[in-house]
Amino acid sequence: MALPLAPDARRNLRRRITPGAICAAGLRPGLPDGKDATMSSTPAMGHGVNQRAQIKMSDDEVAEFLAERRAMTMCTLNHDGTIHAVAMWYGFLEGSIAIETKAKSQKAQNLRRDPNMTVLMEAGDTYETLRGVELVGTAEIVEDPERLLALGVSVFERYYGGYSEEMESFVQAMLNKRIVVKLHVNRTVSWDHRKLGSPASG
Repeated sequence: MALPLAPDARRNLRRRITPGAICAAGLRPGLPDGKDATMSSTPAMGHGVNQRAQIKMSDDEVAEFLAERRAMTMCTLNHDGTIHAVAMWYGFLEGSIAIETKAKSQKAQNLRRDPNMTVLMEAGDTYETLRGVELVGTAEIVEDPERLLALGVSVFERYYGGYSEEMESFVQAMLNKRIVVKLHVNRTVSWDHRKLGSPASG
């Protein structure tokens, strides 16, 4: 018959048998007797394999993704260093991502003080369908009426439908007391989890 352990011995044993020690030994705690307690050799989702190159979009794929009708998250820096993030419709000005906003908006004030800007477009509802593009760069404040109108038309066509000259007064009204922010991209990050070929989530 086994002898009972003294209190000090029991405390020392509990210190040694910890979840970390069990995992380090290649065992999983809590499995019933008679079951295989060895750790699975399959890495957890997103771990053990560098998949960055595999899920990266090509330049054409990035362009196609950005051209789709969607909203983006636009991030600027507040005066205290915190991040101001807001959902925005966007268009294209001279081939670059651009938005229109009130001249006195928080994002406009932030960018006049610090032009650093990051935007994010994303899609997908499950891990294996996640797609996204992050653009990091600096903002150009645009106040020229012709360039404002060009961006206004781009936004109108993307989110409202076809544009004609009869629509110009509507677009001009939309741009009243507003500026355009054009993003000059310094870095692009993209991902498309569909390239992993993972089975669909249940």
